[in-house]
Amino acid sequence: MTEHPPTERPPTGHPPTGHPPADRRPEPRIDEPSCRTFQDSLDLVGRRWTGAILLAAERGARRFRDYRAAVTGISDRLLAQRLKELEQDGLLERTVIPSTPVQIMYALSPEGQELMSVLRPLVDWSYRRHLRAAGAPR
Repeated sequence: MTEHPPTERPPTGHPPTGHPPADRRPEPRIDEPSCRTFQDSLDLVGRRWTGAILLAAERGARRFRDYRAAVTGISDRLLAQRLKELEQDGLLERTVIPSTPVQIMYALSPEGQELMSVLRPLVDWSYRRHLRAAGAPR
């Protein structure tokens, strides 16, 4: 092996970035923090009815009855549970208006708005895919 002076590094054979070529990079392990947090995010968004509720919020639903009307097929009990979970996860903000009767309003939080901005391409793709499957022109 060739000796290199202490101030000089041996050549790596990698591109100037210092990273091995893409085809020789080690595969990320599923237990790495970035993989776990990504999976957690997918689990959060992938819960049944969650996507529909977030989309309803983005489209202007504010009161419980708005969500119930927008999300066809969800029970009142499950809707209440999902709204509470989304509030706890920081994706919805809940506002109580002291009146008679008390009004409770839900809206996307800044984090929920950010999430919907990243999900918007998926929503659009899903719609186009549905149209193609139905045989509609693009």
